[in-house]
Amino acid sequence: MDLHLLAISFITVFLSELGDKSQLAAIALSGRSKSPRAVFFGTALALLLTSLLGALAGGAAAEFLPTRLLKTIAAIGFAILAVRLLFFDQEESESVSSEQ
Repeated sequence: MDLHLLAISFITVFLSELGDKSQLAAIALSGRSKSPRAVFFGTALALLLTSLLGALAGGAAAEFLPTRLLKTIAAIGFAILAVRLLFFDQEESESVSSEQ
């Protein structure tokens, strides 16, 4: 096993999940429930499953597409999300507040 890749994967996912909607949902669920342990195991299992699916899909895509193309597609996808969050989300929230 490549320990360097393991460490980079851990750090990347750990930092990207801090303050994520799923973490906030886990906080809300555990605050309302009488069993925060069940919330922990449920959310941990969900994160494991989504990470497994992402790794399997990435591995399958890497066999058919060059790494540079995959990185380009990922970069374009993140750029589109960033633009939508910066500009289009603000317009939607402004229209919702003006309707009220």
